[in-house]
Amino acid sequence: MTSKVKITTTQQNGRTHASSGSSWEGVIGYSRAVRVRDQIHVTGTVGVEADGKYSPSLAAQTRRAFAIITAALEALGGKPADVVRTRIYVTDISKWKEVGQVHGELFGEIRPALTMVQVAALIDADAQVEIEVEAVVQDEDPRLA
Repeated sequence: MTSKVKITTTQQNGRTHASSGSSWEGVIGYSRAVRVRDQIHVTGTVGVEADGKYSPSLAAQTRRAFAIITAALEALGGKPADVVRTRIYVTDISKWKEVGQVHGELFGEIRPALTMVQVAALIDADAQVEIEVEAVVQDEDPRLA
């Protein structure tokens, strides 16, 4: 079962940074997501569970990655409906339908631009998918846009 994702945010130099607490964030020097004005950029996100393990299922890893991404978007004032671009990296492109089905469940009506490619490996040998998204937040107050 997928656990809840805890996201913390900080402000720096006109940017709001979101952290999921990944051990890689501090070592490599990146944020899970960054918001600048109306744009949110979510870094490549693998489907690792809170205990550091991965489901053997590609679909489950994809769902977990999107849960982390959604939590980061929400922490920065966005939502999946704001996503305009997704990039998906898989280690076995022959399983693209598993990933595509999960993507369609979340974005079927939203229909962001999408790229899906196969890569030789990801940061962890057990990771089968890594996903990045870009979102444009439409604030309610047009003066803030």
